[in-house]
This record gives sequence, structure tokens and C-alpha cells, in this order.
Amino acid sequence: MKTNQLVNMAFILLASLFCANAMAQEPIWDPNKVTFITKKLGENVYGVFPTEAFEAPSSKAKATTGGFIVGKNSVLVIESFLNADLASQMINQVRQVTQLPIKYLVNTSYHGDHSYGNYVFPASTTIIQHKEAKKYVDNYFVDDTKFMIQNFGLGRGIERVIPRAGDLLIDSPITLDLGGVEVEILTFGFGQTPGDLYVWEPKSKVLFVGNVIVAAPPAIPWLLDGRHEEVLSTLKKIKSFLPDDAIIVPGHHAPIKKTDMDFVINYLTALHAGVESGIKKGFTVEKVVETLKMDEFNKGYNLYGWLHFQLNIPKTYNELKNVKK
Repeated sequence: MKTNQLVNMAFILLASLFCANAMAQEPIWDPNKVTFITKKLGENVYGVFPTEAFEAPSSKAKATTGGFIVGKNSVLVIESFLNADLASQMINQVRQVTQLPIKYLVNTSYHGDHSYGNYVFPASTTIIQHKEAKKYVDNYFVDDTKFMIQNFGLGRGIERVIPRAGDLLIDSPITLDLGGVEVEILTFGFGQTPGDLYVWEPKSKVLFVGNVIVAAPPAIPWLLDGRHEEVLSTLKKIKSFLPDDAIIVPGHHAPIKKTDMDFVINYLTALHAGVESGIKKGFTVEKVVETLKMDEFNKGYNLYGWLHFQLNIPKTYNELKNVKK
């Protein structure tokens, strides 16, 4: 499927998620109400989290998380967030720890809540993106901001965003030296977009994974572009790569452990098996949606009903049906 078709489908699917919130005149989370806090995760590594990230994951969707890594000479920041105010908050969090220059800024994906704030950072800061993320920004930025305004609402700073795509574009791993502290920018594969990056600081054993893991269990994956088998493969690669005592920073929640990955891996494995079984029985997608409850994974995540039945099952069904043709 062509990239623009995937983009349009993602817009439609996300719109269905936001519609209930739009009816209530409330976005899924309100960037105007986000306040960041910084947690030290290792000797040189800091996570930057919305305060609500430390509430139970079933309560509501959380704002985007990020972080920064400090060397002797410079700083690397992960994520620039949805608007100028949030990007400025991030810079403020860095400045409470160090006055060293922000040499690098990494976007783990092209999603606006991870990258719209790029333009707030100094011109001297090198923006690092996956090559596919740069393509997306170049081709779909205007449509993307219109969509985000529609669903987050006016007055959330999105209308003031200026596109700033990557300066350093990668599609394979690189290592950066911040001055005595090396940071690895990894490319495990498709996590939620074709342009996902992962940030690893090996001494502190901290990995920033973006949206391949949205939140702690019982959150389940958001298969916006489908490709569930690739997502599962990427998760298994990440788990195999990580030491047992690693700290994982998900895209929208507090830090989790390596063992927490089992929940999303098991969910995707069961999803594949359940949908495949339904196809073998001759079920329509509607019948699979009706019968494949997977209640063992429905543990209180407030978006489970929408994600599982309206997004993940239909996406997986269509993919597996195509395999059978």
C-alpha cells in the first residue's frame, strides 16, 4: 500500500477515536493542561513526563513523554512535543539540570506530538529523524496539522507550528558522543510508523522507545498503520536486545521494565492467532470482531474497546486475508 494511502487511513482511524472526545469538547488529552516533571533515570539520563504519567494507565490517555541525556560537552534531547509551549517546557527542564548546549534533538517518530516543537529549539541544534519521518514532514505537514487542530482543537498552539524536519537523517544505527557519554540511536524496525527511532544510553541501560510501546500494561498497541507482524517482530528484537534490568521509557507513560513487554507481545501473538483462526473458519471481519474478545487483555485500559475492536482486529484481518489470496 502506498504511503499516502496509509496516511489517509491513519487519519480516518484516529478521527474515529477522537470523535467521542470532540463531542464533549475535549481532546483525548489537553496540551494546555500538561505540566512536565523530570525524573533522573541514570547517571546521565533524565526522563521528562507529564505529571499524569504516574497515574494508573487505565484512567485516560496520557500526554507524550520524552527525556534528555547529558554529556560533558553537550545534551541530547528526545522529543519536542506538540507545540511551542511544551517544547519550551522541555528546554526549561534541561536548563534546571545543565546549561550545556542542546546539540541534538531526536524525534522517535513523525507524529506531531513528538516533533511539532522542533522549531523552538536553537538553530544550532541538529534534528535527528528517520529518513521516512523526513519524507512524511515534507509531504504531509499541512494535512497533518489540520488533522491535529481538528482533534485537539484551536488554541492549543498547533496553528502556530512551523515545520522543521530533520538535519541528520538515518535508517541504520548511529552512535553519538556527548563528551564522555555515548548515545546510540537505533533502528529496530517498524514500531508504529515507517520512521521510528529508538534512543539507548548503555551505561544507564535506558531505552526510549516512542510509540512502539505506548504505555505500561494494560495498554495495548495502536496499529494505526497495521503491519502487526512487523510490530511484533520489532518488539521481540527490542526485548532480546535489552538486559534484564533495563529501563524502558514508553511514548506516553512512566518508565516500565523489560518484563512489561510480555503483555504487548502476548497480545499481538494472540491477536494474530485469533484472527487467523476466524479466517480459516470463513468468518467475516464483523464476525471476528464480534467473537474475538480477548478478555485476558482487557484489564482496564480505557481505550481497549476502540483499539481492539475498531482498529487492531480489522487491520489484522485485512492483512491476513491478503496473505491468503
